[in-house]
Amino acid sequence: MTERVRWLGHASVVLDVAGKRLLTDPLLRAHAGLLRRRGRTPAREHWAGPDAVLLSHLHHDHAELASLERVRDVPLLTAPANARWLRAHGLPHATGVATGRWVEVGAVRVAPVVAVHGHRPMPHRPNAANGFLVDAPGLRVWFAGDTEPFAAMADLPALAGGAIDLALVPVGGWGPRLSGGHMDPVQAARACAVVGARAAVPVHWGTLHAPASRRLPPGWMDRAGPAFGAALAREAPGCRALVLEPGDAHDL
Repeated sequence: MTERVRWLGHASVVLDVAGKRLLTDPLLRAHAGLLRRRGRTPAREHWAGPDAVLLSHLHHDHAELASLERVRDVPLLTAPANARWLRAHGLPHATGVATGRWVEVGAVRVAPVVAVHGHRPMPHRPNAANGFLVDAPGLRVWFAGDTEPFAAMADLPALAGGAIDLALVPVGGWGPRLSGGHMDPVQAARACAVVGARAAVPVHWGTLHAPASRRLPPGWMDRAGPAFGAALAREAPGCRALVLEPGDAHDL
């Protein structure tokens, strides 16, 4: 298996590393609640057969139950409160993992890490949120989940056991106005500088929109990814921007 990162859109990323396939926050259908996906749904061959699913939190655009049902036989790693809720909703392999605890997936190690994303708590689902570190032979990855900047980002390389090779960082939302608990392109670029990332893929942009989006400024969905690339050149010139289109892959 080629070492590869593929962005499926929004926060859904496929990591093929060390012979294992990891899938983050799978949104595999045409919508997430009221939100609609622009363009085609992810091709099954791009995400099929994951060895583990990394779930950052239970907002509908990250934990869409019908999408999770498509990978229901796969270990689903998430915060303990989220795992209990998911098991009660028909996903028997949801496994709670405490922040900072490493779990082995073959030769790959995975650990949840802090994310700060409490701006819009849901009354009907747990609201625990985290990112993930992935430690594979020759490669360390930080999947930030949904988060705002926080001081302990500087500790992530030490937790990972070395420099972050690849950061998967959110740079937008599903509207032109960003709510709390997220990062805009400049904040995401600064986060990459803080963790010393060598390369970064911007996620959480250009994919989902509300049904009323025709009334929003034209072109808003296309701005965050290129804006992140420009910000990264200023804020973290040693970090390479990998600005992908949904479905695109980059060999690592």
